[in-house]
Parts: sequence; C-alpha cells; structure tokens
Amino acid sequence: MNIKRFEDYINKVRWQEAKTYAKTAPHEYTIRWWRKDLEQDFIDVVMFIRENGVQEKFYRKTFTYFYHNGYKYWTMGDPLETTWVLNRALAEGG
Repeated sequence: MNIKRFEDYINKVRWQEAKTYAKTAPHEYTIRWWRKDLEQDFIDVVMFIRENGVQEKFYRKTFTYFYHNGYKYWTMGDPLETTWVLNRALAEGG
C-alpha cells in the first residue's frame, strides 16, 4: 500500500455521515462490505493507517489516526478480522 492506492480507495468508496455523533464528534464512515470488490483494498488501507498513523487520545481511548489532505482517518482498533468500519473527520484547521 502506498499513498496513491490509499487515495484511490478513499475516493472510490461511499462515505456516510455519522448522524448519531453529528453534534458531539462529527465524522463520516464507510463500511467494509459496501464494496465487496474492494475488500483487499479495505484491509490494505486499514493496515496502512495503523502502520503510518499517529497515536492520539480521544477521551479515555487511544486511536491511531492517519492525517491526509485535511482529514484524519481511523478505525476502532479491533483486530483486522473484525474491523468493518473506517472513519474520517475533518482535521482541526482542515
């Protein structure tokens, strides 16, 4: 995985507003099985984020965030086999 493939993936998938968190933690998400044809790309993107991201606290939990083009991307930190959601939000100042 490289940044070009990362960009290709994030530009191909559908992003859904997380309405439950619209006021407290606005972000969007995409679901692994929404694009079954991109399953391996989803896995590669998750690993790319985990390998190239930075650890930051969100309340009491620590997540790995990857910052790119004004957004931050993250998963919930579950094992790869049970990771099914990829999140993104505008980065501060983004």
